[in-house]
Amino acid sequence: MALHHDLSLWQKVLLGILCFPFLPIYLCVYCLCLKEDDKENDLEKGRQDTSAHAGKAQTQQKLSSKKLSIRNKAGHTGDAQIKPKRNSLKLSFRNKGNQEAASIVPKDKDIKFPVINKGFQNDEESNNVKNGQYDNNNHLQEKKKRKDIYARTFKYPWDKSCLKSLPLDLKTFEKLDNYSSKVIGKGSIETLVKELLRDVSTDLGKTRAIWIWICHHIEYDIVGYKNEHLRSSDPKDVFKTRKGVCAGYSSLFEHMCSIAGVQCKTVSGYGKGMSYQVGQNITEDSSHAWNMVYLEGGWHLLDSTWGTGTCNNNIFSFKYNEFYFLTHPALFIEDHLPENSDCQLLEPRISQKHFEQIVYRTPYFYNLGLLFSEPDTVIIETVKGMASIVIESSSRVLYLFDLNETEKTGFVRLMECKATFFIYPEKTGKHKLNIYAKSHDSEGDYHCVLSYVVDCKSIDTSMKIPKCLRIPAGPSWLSEKAGLFQPSHPDPIIYTKNGSFTISFTVKQDLSLFCTLNSDDLQMTSEMQHRHIFQTQKEESVEFKVRLPQSGTFVLSVNIKDKNSEVYTSRCNYLVICSNPGVRWPEFPLTYSDWAKHYDLVEPLDGILPKNSNVFFKLQIPDVAGVTVDRKDSFPLTLNNQGYWEGTARTDDCKELYVTVNYKEQPKKRMYVLQYQVQ
Repeated sequence: MALHHDLSLWQKVLLGILCFPFLPIYLCVYCLCLKEDDKENDLEKGRQDTSAHAGKAQTQQKLSSKKLSIRNKAGHTGDAQIKPKRNSLKLSFRNKGNQEAASIVPKDKDIKFPVINKGFQNDEESNNVKNGQYDNNNHLQEKKKRKDIYARTFKYPWDKSCLKSLPLDLKTFEKLDNYSSKVIGKGSIETLVKELLRDVSTDLGKTRAIWIWICHHIEYDIVGYKNEHLRSSDPKDVFKTRKGVCAGYSSLFEHMCSIAGVQCKTVSGYGKGMSYQVGQNITEDSSHAWNMVYLEGGWHLLDSTWGTGTCNNNIFSFKYNEFYFLTHPALFIEDHLPENSDCQLLEPRISQKHFEQIVYRTPYFYNLGLLFSEPDTVIIETVKGMASIVIESSSRVLYLFDLNETEKTGFVRLMECKATFFIYPEKTGKHKLNIYAKSHDSEGDYHCVLSYVVDCKSIDTSMKIPKCLRIPAGPSWLSEKAGLFQPSHPDPIIYTKNGSFTISFTVKQDLSLFCTLNSDDLQMTSEMQHRHIFQTQKEESVEFKVRLPQSGTFVLSVNIKDKNSEVYTSRCNYLVICSNPGVRWPEFPLTYSDWAKHYDLVEPLDGILPKNSNVFFKLQIPDVAGVTVDRKDSFPLTLNNQGYWEGTARTDDCKELYVTVNYKEQPKKRMYVLQYQVQ
């Protein structure tokens, strides 16, 4: 009880006189308390109403976004400029035939409302919102529920195995696709929709039929793209001329869905398309338009402009792209950023800065079965002059790359379902890197799958990539497919201090092989390529002894020909690096055609022998009657218990020295197999 209730009359009068100056303050506090009590009562009433309608709320989809106004300003390969009407009132829409509309979210600067499709009638609750009759006391309660609704409706888990936001079997659409693509579409849009949907009952089927028709009949308006005064995005104009920019595609799609009774809306935003430069920042409000459709209890994304074809050199070509039909939001966000973040259909939402920094993966990336690439940022800074990129795939893929469109200063290491790119720019600054790919069993062209900006702070002067280095470098599934297994050097780079090394492989039978050595710093003649490599091949293995003619960077190529082929193909390329300037290895001895691939030379390996010296010879040459070292006179070699022919010969008074063999079929006939020089 208040204190003044216990006072006598004269004490109350005296208290009133003393407190009279504070009366205005007292009245203000009292009024505020009454208002707060009323607000709490209203909120409690709102909670009771919400609880009473919980069952109904679970069957309705609640979506809010800005009502978009499309203005005819070009931006990209289907890039009409889209601009929201900031001050217009936004309403919820409902599906045709559905008597219960989606719940209405109160007007608020942080809450956006979807548009109403043409042909849909507003329900009573929508009209109340339009007329401004909305209970603001439910504002906080509705806003609190909103986050849970989006999380439940728009969260699409992705395991990298599916490109769609709905599980689809495209084979079930073959008949519908074939029919929809051939419908001419005479008369009105309403007549066209009726003809398209004559045998379609589901919203998914309706969406598919409309999508296929637009992707096969609406041409991108190149002229309108360049001149906004010569284009129209009105769906009737687009239907009549069969041309449009992105705003025209999306407005026609939305209008046809409206007639079909499928909930659809146009989304404006920014697209990484024809006008996009890798690594650029967004400086305009919007440049592209696409659609969202409501199917099977959730919203889904599609872009009929980019699904229709491509523009190259101001020429449009119809080239259907399945990727942009119900694309998974986790993939769609890589090249589509909506102005309204709700339309990302992601939790959490992606910021504009993140969108600008995301690497640009083209649709071919996912269509080829590529699953992952790293780094995820579009700009890569070199570390000690080198940048690396890793791509993982679900199957075997072939790759190419270029730096600044012409340079190939790097190499690729290719494994079963993984490729690693090592890029070494020759200049500091920023460089554009494009990576191309195609399926291993495809005869078609390579397509760009990734684009980066390589920011080079310093150059690695120790790494110089020869122009003759082919992709891939080192052993790979390509070399295994050709018949090379268990390489002694699995890495693509061979570092040698003394300029001499040996590599070996396990090989399948009926393979013919030879190695070549090339360099940008040294003119390698055909004889030099062979005289610095000595090959020994047995039934299940091949060995190459290599001696570099000088220090530097070389490419060692293993060339293969099977019994069914007439030409050799390079199937394994090593990058060989020797930094020792003192390296000067002599050539191997010259081999003749009778030196068989399974013969083995142990010594002498030097093709140039000292004069007036005793030289020890040791060779493995099976199935012959004899082996002799010839000059002016002969020095026959002896076969030991291990199967090697060995012995010593003098190099007096001669300039050349030869090794000859006697075959068992012709024991008296000698055949030259090796030649040495004497100096």
